[in-house]
Amino acid sequence: MPSSSSPIGPVGEQPTFMNKTLSLALQYLIFLGLGLFLIWWSIHNLSEEDMRRLGDALGGADYVLVLPAMVMLLLSHYSRALRWRILMQPLGFEPSRRNTFFAVMLGYFFNLLVPRMGEVMKCTMLARYEQTPVDKLIGTMVAERALDVICLALVIGLSLVLQMDMVTTFLSGADVSGSDRSNGWWRLLGLLGLALAGVWLVRVLMSRYAHLSIVARIRSIASGIWQGLTSVRRIERSRLPAFLLHTLFIWTMYLLSIRLGFYAMSSVAGLGMSAALTILSVGSLAMIITQGGIGAYQIVVQRSLALYGIPEVGGLAFGWLLWAFQTALVLVVGLICLILLPILNKKVRS
Repeated sequence: MPSSSSPIGPVGEQPTFMNKTLSLALQYLIFLGLGLFLIWWSIHNLSEEDMRRLGDALGGADYVLVLPAMVMLLLSHYSRALRWRILMQPLGFEPSRRNTFFAVMLGYFFNLLVPRMGEVMKCTMLARYEQTPVDKLIGTMVAERALDVICLALVIGLSLVLQMDMVTTFLSGADVSGSDRSNGWWRLLGLLGLALAGVWLVRVLMSRYAHLSIVARIRSIASGIWQGLTSVRRIERSRLPAFLLHTLFIWTMYLLSIRLGFYAMSSVAGLGMSAALTILSVGSLAMIITQGGIGAYQIVVQRSLALYGIPEVGGLAFGWLLWAFQTALVLVVGLICLILLPILNKKVRS
């Protein structure tokens, strides 16, 4: 029997560990590098006067009004923790609310540091202090992510329906301030037709090339999302209303935090719920493009606000304001949770 220092042991495992470490490092550098490039891209054409106005807009923001928006986001994170507990209960697990909330915040915290690490870390941390299997928790995480995809699709759809005039104007290539919109509906129907044709084509290709490894990988991801969605059926009927209410509350808090944020900056103070819904839609997508949404979030907010007549500098400043208070909340609360989790669970740890 080989000893622990035998070449068969550590040496055989070393390449795998090194490959994983290198892969994580490359992911981090790519996502961070893209974010930094987008930051440069958003400001490289600004004049000195524009840069001064950008600084003035951020310096003149009413940060007192940012605090209630941060509280709303914190409440949404706590509601997410309670919703996660409901998903665990059919599996026979009922961790404490405190530890579940800590785990959720640590998931956000580690996602800022390393791409896609947060989901694994929040399951690992909760499993460590609540004595629950990590693989079972990962299953509930898949269900959560699948539900988030559906909710985001609904938010985007709602944003389009409620602002159809703006959508048709944009699709017609005209100014949002108003012009001929007669072709907008036809363009929108054309896009929907192309989307349906694309779905059909993907299904045909997936069936024809099912033997390829990349197709098998895509099928596996799609299967995981479907299993996550269907796992919601295992929730007790008495707990289903609470589950749905938490889901509604989470996205409502996201929306209201943006709406309240408008009041913190004079350049966007006149905007309403429709603009907030647009930012929630595009901003949620931007958060997955780069590390913590850096660079991408600011640009998509700026471009979205341009549809409402907000100047380039004002839109960019508000994008930075939104991104900054969301990121600061995750960093501060996440760090506090990282410190408190082992301290408040000494008995479990020992």
